[in-house]
Amino acid sequence: MDVSIRPSSVAGDARAPPSKSYTHRAILAAGYSETATVEDALVSADTRATMRAVDAFGGTVDRNGSTVDVEGFDGRPAVPDDVIDCANSGTTMRLVTGCAALGDGLTVLTGDDSLRSRPHGPLLDAIAQLDGRAESTRGNGQAPLVVGGHVSGGRVSIPGDVSSQFITALLMAGAVTESGVDVDLETELKSAPYVDITVEVLADFGVEVERTDAGFSVPGRQSYEAEGGTYRVPGDFSSMSYLLAAGAVAGDDGVTVHGARPSAQGDSAIVSVLERMGADIDWNRDGGTIDVSRTPLSGVEVDVGDTPDLLPTIATLGAVADGDTRIVNCEHVRYKETDRVSAMAEELTKMGASVTEEDDVLTVHGSDTDLVGADVDGRHDHRIVMSLAVAGLVAEGTTTITGGEHVDVSFPGFFDVLDGLGATVGRE
Repeated sequence: MDVSIRPSSVAGDARAPPSKSYTHRAILAAGYSETATVEDALVSADTRATMRAVDAFGGTVDRNGSTVDVEGFDGRPAVPDDVIDCANSGTTMRLVTGCAALGDGLTVLTGDDSLRSRPHGPLLDAIAQLDGRAESTRGNGQAPLVVGGHVSGGRVSIPGDVSSQFITALLMAGAVTESGVDVDLETELKSAPYVDITVEVLADFGVEVERTDAGFSVPGRQSYEAEGGTYRVPGDFSSMSYLLAAGAVAGDDGVTVHGARPSAQGDSAIVSVLERMGADIDWNRDGGTIDVSRTPLSGVEVDVGDTPDLLPTIATLGAVADGDTRIVNCEHVRYKETDRVSAMAEELTKMGASVTEEDDVLTVHGSDTDLVGADVDGRHDHRIVMSLAVAGLVAEGTTTITGGEHVDVSFPGFFDVLDGLGATVGRE
């Protein structure tokens, strides 16, 4: 689906969808449980992949709107009857790989072209250290994966600078092993707030995780049990970033974003980024609302080592701001659904932005940029699509984005929300 955006002023109230990161973890935690209900869940292409995985491991997932009732496999995943298709969801594949390592038999995991190009080698090596079987069918650390071995726990050494999801997978599975799992980090942990999310969700399901000098330790023989049998998912700051950015660049009469309840989400840093850029923004943490309106922005330097999903949003803001916006420590952002560093550099350049791309730094020269409408490629990546849509709000002329349907991965209804705020949105 092609989506066109014309220069628009946005105003009014909007609600961000529930957190994708929390939903993934909560659905799988419910699978590890005997039974649990997940309320306010994000139902998207990615999270449906995790629901299918829970079903494949012997659980039962029943959904009524955003409420998901799960009869879990109680820490003992069955061997799936068929291959598990994780579609485009890297989070699903990595978290489920840990679960598959608990099985008595073998699980085969695959996904779409993009997912089959993403790295999983360090997680496979970690499972092998636990005496499990974890192989890439092509021998390159990429899916399809074959995983099993009925791991019983132990100690693993793993790099922390490839994906925090590897650590999440080991912690979630390790809690139900016989002896638990100790995770020693070989390098600095990037995207650390995502592990904080994991620890927070596990605590809400009654699972203890310890932080150690070397990394993390999760005792074994634990049971997953949500307090009162129910877990409620908070709003998603990654998705919220596009609404806040839209308000900051085009919200002449102000935008109020609901669902901004404080949590461990690192991407809540978008609020401080906007504050540093000079945005008129106010976060009512108790009420869970953020008010933002258009004001001149100035370029800043932002380290996205812990917040990789914010890079596309910040790059767009940098194209509107005066001066340079330097996004540093971003090399790991190249290993997402697409190489998001190059994708934003190339697509914003099509729209008239002046951009300098280095291995680990993306610099947007706002003072040398006058955004104009163009035909741009969403790269089959929900975050690229939504960020370019924000740029289209202030570009002269019409911006047409290919692959608009990919917003369903994390923010179904994104373009309906933009339309409701007054943006001129066309779809074909």
